[in-house]
Amino acid sequence: MKLYDLEASGNCYKVRLFASLANIELDIEPVDFLGGAHKQPPLADLNPLGQLPILEDGSHVVRDSQAILVYLAGVYGGLAWWPAHPRGQAEIVQWLSFAANEVQHSLCAARLVQKFGYPLDQSVALASSPAVLALLDKHLERHDWLAIGRPSIADCAVYPYVALAPEGGVDLGPYSHIARWMTRLEALPGYLPKP
Repeated sequence: MKLYDLEASGNCYKVRLFASLANIELDIEPVDFLGGAHKQPPLADLNPLGQLPILEDGSHVVRDSQAILVYLAGVYGGLAWWPAHPRGQAEIVQWLSFAANEVQHSLCAARLVQKFGYPLDQSVALASSPAVLALLDKHLERHDWLAIGRPSIADCAVYPYVALAPEGGVDLGPYSHIARWMTRLEALPGYLPKP
């Protein structure tokens, strides 16, 4: 399996992190992002949106980090990471959506501006970050993991941009439950340190 990857990308890191935790072997193919390789063939043929990561598993191609997590967990990760029952799957998907929406438009957006100079409104991203972190912290006050009572792809989807939030000027100091959750995740066998 080949992962078209950008080292500094939190979305690519989600996939690498999960693969490392679940002992799934990936052939990492670095992409010349600054040179625009992701927007030209052959990568643009694999993902017409011109985004990374892209997973190629034989003739099967999966784009979008959340979709790749579901695919890898479902095909290669066993029931520990992606349960067979719809209730557990729904619990996880709620957090995948949280990562793709609330986290993406706050913590991730602030980092994109500060670290990479993206033309986004950093003040809006920074203003919405405390509410996102407060919601996450409140959940983690009562739960060790985001879903199904154990580590899952939900944690792998949310963790990267939370861990990288200080690179966007977001202070994680007030969120003690998030800090404990991050410590638990970082202690798991196979944990891959953030880029």
